[in-house]
Amino acid sequence: MKVVVIQSFGSPDGLAVTDIPSPVPGPGQVAIATEAIGVGGVDAMIRRGTIAGVGIEEGHVPGSEVAGIVTAVGAGVDTSWTGKRVWAFTGRGGGYAEQALASVEEILPLPAGLSAADAVTLGSSGMVAHFALAHAHFAAGEAVLVRGAAGSIGVMAVQLAARGGARAVAVTTSSAERGARLSALGATHVLDRSGAGADAPTGYDVIIDIISGPDMPAFFDKLAPNGRMVAVGAVAGFPPADFGATMLASFVRSLSFATFSADTVALPDRRAVQLDQWAAASRGDLRAVVHESLPLEKAALAHRKMDEGDVFGRFVLIP
Repeated sequence: MKVVVIQSFGSPDGLAVTDIPSPVPGPGQVAIATEAIGVGGVDAMIRRGTIAGVGIEEGHVPGSEVAGIVTAVGAGVDTSWTGKRVWAFTGRGGGYAEQALASVEEILPLPAGLSAADAVTLGSSGMVAHFALAHAHFAAGEAVLVRGAAGSIGVMAVQLAARGGARAVAVTTSSAERGARLSALGATHVLDRSGAGADAPTGYDVIIDIISGPDMPAFFDKLAPNGRMVAVGAVAGFPPADFGATMLASFVRSLSFATFSADTVALPDRRAVQLDQWAAASRGDLRAVVHESLPLEKAALAHRKMDEGDVFGRFVLIP
């Protein structure tokens, strides 16, 4: 089968297409003929070498979520899964492939009205956005800023904050065209990447930050008293080592900072939110925003466009 591997960490040019034997599911696993593969920010971080270590070495197959049809099951797995359309979380790798393995505990059946591309677009991103807002103790009537709103997590955070009754949903983005698209999804204020704008709210109760990077500390000044910032990504790299000094300088405002990873959420809770969001998408209450669907062989192109900031929603690879 065809797979995409990381031949060398760094630029997208380090991704290469190769052939390897088709996988055989072990105990508790299923094999999936992939119909759509999500391309996420964590994939880019792994490809750059930002997340390297045990099990992530040159030759690694990236990709953490796929959708497709179960073709085989391992020992201990109910054979009724065979032939079913599912979404699957494959961990930190293995998804950029014509066939992928996943634990049976990490698969979910897809509703009839949801495409494979929409499933991998909503799958992890919508769930992360939901729990990031919960981690920030977001409540109706609060002002929210989504930093880096054009990516798949940001697009979902905008929609969920608006649906949750935020009095303002501000977004940072790089163009008026993207701002207009975010407004159509529920954004009330469109700001530049620095968070500046003619009608920007004076303080945010919640900031969801997908960007991090060297400019992150400046956004602490945009929090209202008792404001909470939650970092769910680091697509611009890590913040300065002394970023906490900015918060301490505003000690009397009682600001809070937290990171969030879905790894800390119980599996049944993750599954319940995903199923709820898929049902909402099938009804038209949530939008899965696919930036572009590309052949599996074009994975490097998808990563290159992501590195250039040329994405609104999610890239999807089609085997």
